[in-house]
Amino acid sequence: MSNGILFVMSGPSGTGKGTICEKLLDNKANDLFLSVSSTTREKRKGETDGVTYNYTTEENFKKMAENGEMLEYAVYSGNYYGTPKKTVEDMLLSGKNVLLEIEPQGALKVKDAFPEAVLMFIVPPTMKELRKRLSERGRETEEQIERRLDAAKWEFEQSPRYNYIFVNDSLEECVAEIEKTIRETAKSRSLVDRLLNEKY
Repeated sequence: MSNGILFVMSGPSGTGKGTICEKLLDNKANDLFLSVSSTTREKRKGETDGVTYNYTTEENFKKMAENGEMLEYAVYSGNYYGTPKKTVEDMLLSGKNVLLEIEPQGALKVKDAFPEAVLMFIVPPTMKELRKRLSERGRETEEQIERRLDAAKWEFEQSPRYNYIFVNDSLEECVAEIEKTIRETAKSRSLVDRLLNEKY
């Protein structure tokens, strides 16, 4: 049995990657399994432990990182975010295609650990639109929004290291483009696996 494919969804805060991932997972034809990240940030209204994130203390998070239990982790806006390694490895080995939704710092670390991972970078149509989306969430102060916009500049600079860049202007069109990419990638990987096992 062939290993599954690791798809990594990433991009600056406010670009809509969480909503995109929800749409991708809702469509069972995409055959994707979400690996839930761990974080030390507080749970927000409407979020569920073990579904949105695995919420934990900073002390426990650092202990897991020291024990090598994290595939990647990063500090973002003062909180730790990371991907549990064993969950991802087990799903891939069982042939499941895994979807990660993580910040760019972590995405690039995953690429180092899994060079075959498919990295997808989400960008807004304009910086004004990004500011608008961050403001409309109503979760952060103006100062925090400015920090996120400043962080986005560094994140945009990392985009050439990704396999694909998608503009989230129309959500429906963006999701459709990503679904097409996922299908074509899975089809190509499957063909290569078959060719590698064929006699000649």
